[in-house]
Amino acid sequence: MIPDKVILGIDPGTRILGWGVIKVSCGKAEYLSMGVIDMRKLTDHYLKLKKILEEVSKLIKLYKPAELAIEAPFYGKNVQSMLVLGRAQGAAISAALLADLPIFEYAPKKVKMAITGKGGASKEQVASLLLNILKIKDSPDFLDATDGVAVAYCHFIDSSNPISGNNFAGGWKEFIRQHPELVK
Repeated sequence: MIPDKVILGIDPGTRILGWGVIKVSCGKAEYLSMGVIDMRKLTDHYLKLKKILEEVSKLIKLYKPAELAIEAPFYGKNVQSMLVLGRAQGAAISAALLADLPIFEYAPKKVKMAITGKGGASKEQVASLLLNILKIKDSPDFLDATDGVAVAYCHFIDSSNPISGNNFAGGWKEFIRQHPELVK
């Protein structure tokens, strides 16, 4: 069983960054909160990075997560867009590093697969299923917020699976050491 903890999920962006917080208790995930960091009014890219660092740091202080799960930039046709997104991800990761939080990265397809069973699912499909799974009553104004929750929930699922290697730092050897009763 996974230990009780709070997970902060981040869907990085330089216009809208989505975040979500879930609590894991007795092996079950419970929705706590979600929102966005809206940077559409900022024109300076470096000020956007500063805002990401400051706001993610505030979220860490407020919710006291044990881990940060973040969506990794995916390779696309526009290399410049990928570099900008990577910087946004780096600013959020920096906030986690300053707080000594373990960081877990997930590809967008893996997040979608964890929620919908389809790696090519739309943001709307992910949001709809996630709202149902976690019994979230209100739909957010931005799907980036549900994407943040989706990243956190993907990490919950991944860390619940000993095969993934994320649940135990030592992989299978550590799992076997912690659960000798399961070895025959």
